[in-house]
Order: sequence, then C-alpha cells, then structure tokens
Amino acid sequence: MAREHDDILRRGIGMTSQRTRERLIQRLYDEGLSNAKVLEVIRRTPRHLFVDEALAHRAYEDTALPIGHNQTISQPYMVARMSELLLEAGPLDKVLEIGTGSGYQTAVLSQLVERVFSVERIKVLQDRAKERLVELNLRNVVFRWGTAGKAGRRWRPTTE
Repeated sequence: MAREHDDILRRGIGMTSQRTRERLIQRLYDEGLSNAKVLEVIRRTPRHLFVDEALAHRAYEDTALPIGHNQTISQPYMVARMSELLLEAGPLDKVLEIGTGSGYQTAVLSQLVERVFSVERIKVLQDRAKERLVELNLRNVVFRWGTAGKAGRRWRPTTE
C-alpha cells in the first residue's frame, strides 16, 4: 500500500498529472526550447515533489515558486534553458551547481550528465534536496554544505 501511495505521488494526480506535465512541455517547446533530451527529463522529473504540498497544484506552471528561507524553485523555462545551454557543446562528465535549493535543477542535471557537484549554504534546503533525490533514485550527486568559495577550492578542476 505504501508503494502504491509513493507511485501516485511521483506520477501525480489532478494538477500534478502527466497531462499537466505535457502542457508544460508544449509551452516550453512553443517558447523555443528544442533539446529533446532536456524536454524529456523535464517531463519525467516530478516537480511537484520539490515544492511545498500546498503549492503542488502550481508545480507545472512556468513560474518560480517559494521553497522557504527566502529562496525559490526556478521556473521550468529557466531550468530547461540553462540545461540546454550547458549541453550545447556536447555531453559533460561533471557539473558544479551553486545553490542546490529545492534540488529540482540538481535532479534535472543528474539525468543529463555523469556527475553533479552541488553546493548549498542553507543546510535544511540541502537536507530536503538530498531526501528527494534519494526517493527518485538519483545517486550521481555529491553535495557540499557551505559557501561556493569553500566548495570551489575543494572541487577545483585538475589539469591532468
């Protein structure tokens, strides 16, 4: 019974249903986004799990939504556009994300690249993001809590 409940939450119902997600994908396509891989990842990533339950009915609107601590989950257009731009030069092994936030962009990136390194300065947001990614079985993300400066020194690219 618990597994059925989890499956329903991931798939969504009503304003979080697959049909609602398809309308979002169509809007993104109509606005000029065209990378099929990015659009497919956006389609299958349950954005409603990354916002407060009270806002889940708005999860597939193309708008930023509050996630607490004076932070927002980025609007889907921005997530998709940034992902498209990132992939323009071809496949990537590693991406450094500054500001994990809700973990939605992290989840999208983790399905497009080999490994994501994500830094968040607000511990409670990072903890929630980690939980969501584990629930979605996205395990190619390394999290660091702190400022981008500290994490950047730790994850500095090598010249080898």
